[in-house]
Amino acid sequence: MNVVKVLIIYDSVYGNTEKIAWAIAGAITSFGEVKVLRAGEVNPLELGAIDLLIVGSPTQGGKPTPVIQEFLSKIPANALKNINVASFDTRVKMFVAKLFGYAAGRIADILKGKGGNLAAQPEGFIVKGNEGPLKEGELERAAGWAKGILQREK
Repeated sequence: MNVVKVLIIYDSVYGNTEKIAWAIAGAITSFGEVKVLRAGEVNPLELGAIDLLIVGSPTQGGKPTPVIQEFLSKIPANALKNINVASFDTRVKMFVAKLFGYAAGRIADILKGKGGNLAAQPEGFIVKGNEGPLKEGELERAAGWAKGILQREK
């Protein structure tokens, strides 16, 4: 079986999105090489040597954080061609949030617009209150979501 090269890029304000990113990484290390980086640590021009790109952000006003938005804007057009992509966010569950939307869907749309193949539907993980902690069971749910992506990859 070929080794799958996975890059997980995230931004985190209170540490919740970072925890989800590492839960995803931990769940898929047996499938291949996994690298986890904060959005500010990665050069968007160096995305060609991966099989799967997963991008995650807290939802802020219905959007990803400015750091994730900047990272996404610097990815060249068609740079993600032949690369599978997935996105996730952390979010507070509240009625008003449904009006603005969530970060994961916006991230997925941008990744697809840069040529990526959507490997899974965008996923949201619930945070209790604005700063957390994560709702019980969310780390396990993130691990299961990631394994599902990689099983489709094979």
